[in-house]
Amino acid sequence: MKMKIFFAILISIFLASCISTTIDSGNPASQQNFVTATLASTATRWVPATSTVLPETRTPNPTIIAPINCTSSAILLRDVTIPDNAQVKAGEKFIKTWEFLNTGDCQWINYTLKFTTGDEIGAPLSAPMPTAAPKEKVQVSMELTAPAADGIYAGYFALYNSDGGVVPIGTEKTFWVKFVVGDYAFVPATPGANPAQSGNCIYSQNAGYVSEIISLINVERANAGLNTLTVNTEIAVFAQSHAEDMAFNNFLSHNGPDGSFGERMAHYAMTHPGNGIFGEILAIGTPQNALDQWRQDEHWDYVLGNYTQIGVGYAYNSCSDFGGYFTVDFGY
Repeated sequence: MKMKIFFAILISIFLASCISTTIDSGNPASQQNFVTATLASTATRWVPATSTVLPETRTPNPTIIAPINCTSSAILLRDVTIPDNAQVKAGEKFIKTWEFLNTGDCQWINYTLKFTTGDEIGAPLSAPMPTAAPKEKVQVSMELTAPAADGIYAGYFALYNSDGGVVPIGTEKTFWVKFVVGDYAFVPATPGANPAQSGNCIYSQNAGYVSEIISLINVERANAGLNTLTVNTEIAVFAQSHAEDMAFNNFLSHNGPDGSFGERMAHYAMTHPGNGIFGEILAIGTPQNALDQWRQDEHWDYVLGNYTQIGVGYAYNSCSDFGGYFTVDFGY
């Protein structure tokens, strides 16, 4: 996408192309791989308990040698089956599958998934993780059993390296399965004080993450011989609003309950004459995770785009699929 175009043309491009990429037909064959701005809701990826989804079997790649003192880290990309708060039958056996991205520089060999705490859901104490090279995506599955009584249940797990150390999952040390037996209704976290508490759902902001991602973007721009972006506080408010919308409503897209990006951008232009927003990118995880995500696709063009201003928003909701959500908006 070319950066130097008129504002009116940009609105039509986002409405015509970016918005259309978020349409979810419900057909599993049409589901996209992870991207920073157009990941479809995981709600359509539920697989019945009779599914034969099993853990991947992989042979370690002997040509990949982990660096000395390498770092292990991961991102939970999506719930392949049983999205949070899915309804299951009492006593039902089901397969829970998670998809991870190896974001560190260690190869995953002899890594394990372990149950750490939560309800009695028939989880084994540990299970082997598939071998994964750096930047490789893998899936791991586990058969679980729903309790016999109606209620809201959760089980928490951690990823361990071959030395027994916990591998961070984005900003967290654990990931989970959450489901409902019976007619219980899930109540999501709601905006409030920082941090806010709603049941077991914790919402928080992170000013350090915001500053770090701005610094990382400007370092990349300096390395490319480009100008340093100046923080615009009003654009930052715009970005923060959408980050919170994604965290509270559990989605990763330009388009949500607060409107499409084109609509939000047009409204901002009307309320801030001469101070428009001309690009937006999204990500999950840590600031470095976000940079790695953008570097892998066309969103890197925005990082190195012909802009002068930037605004960054970040919101974390422990009850959402991805935990922490970044929104970065650019202006002239």
